[in-house]
Amino acid sequence: NYESVSKAVDALEKGMAGSFLQTRPAGVLRAWLVKNEEKLDGDRREVLSFLSGEQGGEYAPASGEIVGILKQMEDEMAQDKKDLVATEEAAVKTFEELMQAKKREKRALTKATMEKLDRLGDLSMEIAEMKNDKTDTARSLVKDKAFAADLEKNCASKQAVYDEEKKARAEEVVALADTINILNSDDALELF
Repeated sequence: NYESVSKAVDALEKGMAGSFLQTRPAGVLRAWLVKNEEKLDGDRREVLSFLSGEQGGEYAPASGEIVGILKQMEDEMAQDKKDLVATEEAAVKTFEELMQAKKREKRALTKATMEKLDRLGDLSMEIAEMKNDKTDTARSLVKDKAFAADLEKNCASKQAVYDEEKKARAEEVVALADTINILNSDDALELF
């Protein structure tokens, strides 16, 4: 549309209004103006009327009214295009900055995920080792309890044997003491 308006202005300024109306750019401009007719102000409607051939007679190069309207439309379209390009460039820049930020965020999250996976692996190994230690400790505890019960039983029987031996020694000590008393007695001295 912008190119059609530019070509229309150039053709009209050169005084080729009649031949311009039969060109392809005039047709494209006319189609665009028809399509957007409800949005157009009075000047643009006048241009549409001119392009449609509804004005009487030929274009008068001296009037310049149509050329002025077309130049105004060209300026507005150029400004709109410039604004759109600036908006698009800003959007592209914002998008690229956002993508860079997201890439940095992704790298940080990936690193954190890997660290957590490593930690999870280490903790899983520690848990497995602790379970093995628990199983070994439980077996050892059963053996230690059996040993303690056996030791208690053996201690009880050994205590009984020890008590008997102690009693026998005490009796032997008493018998030796009686024997020594007998041997040390005056009666024994006379006998020997």
